[in-house]
Amino acid sequence: MEKYQKPKIENWSSRFTFLMASIGFSVGLGNIWRFPYVAGENGGAAFIIVYLACALCIGVPLVMSEWAIGRKAKNAASAAGSFKEVAISEGLSTKWAGVGGMGIIAVFMMMLTYTVITGWTLDYFSMSIMGEFTAMTPEKSATIFDGLMSDPLRLIFWHSVVVFITVFVNSKGVQGGIEKAVRILMPSLFICLLIMVAYSSVVGDMTAALHFLLTPDFSLITGETFLLALGQAFFSIGIAMAVMVTYGSYLDKGASIGKNSFIVVFADTFVAMLAGFAIFPLVFAHGLTPDAGAGLVFQVLPIALSDLAGGQIFSAIFFLLLIAAALTSCIGNFEPIVAWTTEKSKLSRKKATYLAGSVMWLLGLLSVLSLNILKDFHPFDFINLLENKSIFASLDYIAASILLPLGGFLTAIFVGWKVSAKTMQAELNLSNRQFFLWQCLIKFIAPLAILVVFISGIMS
Repeated sequence: MEKYQKPKIENWSSRFTFLMASIGFSVGLGNIWRFPYVAGENGGAAFIIVYLACALCIGVPLVMSEWAIGRKAKNAASAAGSFKEVAISEGLSTKWAGVGGMGIIAVFMMMLTYTVITGWTLDYFSMSIMGEFTAMTPEKSATIFDGLMSDPLRLIFWHSVVVFITVFVNSKGVQGGIEKAVRILMPSLFICLLIMVAYSSVVGDMTAALHFLLTPDFSLITGETFLLALGQAFFSIGIAMAVMVTYGSYLDKGASIGKNSFIVVFADTFVAMLAGFAIFPLVFAHGLTPDAGAGLVFQVLPIALSDLAGGQIFSAIFFLLLIAAALTSCIGNFEPIVAWTTEKSKLSRKKATYLAGSVMWLLGLLSVLSLNILKDFHPFDFINLLENKSIFASLDYIAASILLPLGGFLTAIFVGWKVSAKTMQAELNLSNRQFFLWQCLIKFIAPLAILVVFISGIMS
């Protein structure tokens, strides 16, 4: 019998492609879809300031930590394997591998809903191309959205398309698949976003949008603002999803983790702000409210665009932008699942990718059906936190509200309190002053803030 040979772990071909892949993973529906409506519901500029503080003081140190773990454990591509290797090298318990494993479980659960939501963007793009967003009213917009949610075959079709694209790209490897995809998708995303901002500044009420997004009313800041801002930072940047650890394992020793982490978080926030400048001028010009919640993009924006000059063309551009953002995140989210499957199954990367993709597609059908046929099926009613939640809602809650904050907290404890300072400083390559600041943030600020968010979320 031929002896199994461990697959060689690839490196990024350049710093640019590493940054594009990391930014592409971070920049997703969390920026274009979730950030504008969360900011809209929570005071605009006041929320954004709190979010920036969370992103810089908690997001950056944790991204640096995850990259450092991945790069330190160069022989393990999966997040679980990386935590295990670092723990062994430090004389710690191998049970720390469970932190990486938790991230893999979280990102897999998120993918079971994310591929479905990405399918919505493809459907809305096709509708915008066919001119279905003309003479839109709130009633018509709601009918269109409800019609999509109630059509399982349509949702299954788009879910299947998204899974196929994701699996195809990831099966080609880091350089042959992920890098090639982000070279196409990321420029497309930025071009579409800039076109939408320019269009909104001409036909929308940019003055009102600038005031809303840049003039803070600090009286609007409450304890809940901090909770939502930190939760948005986790969701948007992609903390504790095992992706940054996996991407770090493909990173060469000469790359600056500190500089690159600031670039990724800045780019992620910049895209979120641009999305606000693209969306809110249209919302205000149409007399709509910015606090429309999760339906802001899929239900409110088609109304705002329907009677504006070139509305059909620009609605297509906007949903093309959403597709690019969603697909880059799908590709990034799927990579740690592929790495773990390859590591555990001892299959080739291609076979492991198609195996993981098949399981993801099959289980994703439960998310699709829970939006219609199984919408009244609440399988976890015996758990108080999941009472009255559908399969779709339960997967989202467990991953985003439990596993991500818990994973972030344990990562901060691991690198801040368990791994030696000498090891972390060597991997991060920071000056003594910079390293001291990182230590303060990762040992005290980050775990305390995450713990508060976690407990508050559970209690509420």
